[in-house]
Amino acid sequence: MKDILEELAAAHRAMGKGSVPAGDAYTIEVRRRYEAQIEDVWDAVTSPERLHRWLKPVTGDLRLGGKFQLDGGEHGEILQCEPPRLLKVSWLYGPDADAWPGTSEVEVRLAPGPTGDTEFELIHAAVVEEPLFPTYGPGAGGVGWDLALLALARLLADGETADHEGVQKSPEQREFIRRSAAAWGKAHLAAGGEPEHVAAAVEATTKFYAPDPT
Repeated sequence: MKDILEELAAAHRAMGKGSVPAGDAYTIEVRRRYEAQIEDVWDAVTSPERLHRWLKPVTGDLRLGGKFQLDGGEHGEILQCEPPRLLKVSWLYGPDADAWPGTSEVEVRLAPGPTGDTEFELIHAAVVEEPLFPTYGPGAGGVGWDLALLALARLLADGETADHEGVQKSPEQREFIRRSAAAWGKAHLAAGGEPEHVAAAVEATTKFYAPDPT
């Protein structure tokens, strides 16, 4: 339990506003440091052989301007690629994704740290329609990215492959989800969210990612 809570505390979370081709967007931002060389982190976030070990299996034309698809249905186009510092992609999902191009973008920025480590930043900007944002707040995407970046930390530290199927079954992972949702609630409050709305969004997000065992 201690290690995943330390990983949770290692990240700084923020909610803001930005824009994507479809219009004004909400942003969720995660910043943290990895004890790994920048080239190693870059490889982990761009190599299909390693991506499937912490995120999901990926296929497609993985070069600038190419299109990709994840095993979970997410897909998009590689908009910027500047090794080993910047990767930006469009990020679409859902049955109506192609009808709303440009509604979501994910950007990863890397910078070398002072001790051979890597400063990592992820920004997900999305036009969020009803009922997603009113119901779940920034935790709708934020908890998912927290889980992914926990898996990335474990891959970089000891080569561990994530057990995506066991996320909702492990007591430790369920506690991680609960605390992640609360952490995104704090980011929501800091961005000006109404306390009652934030509390309801945190509860809804927690139940979505870690429903009560049946």
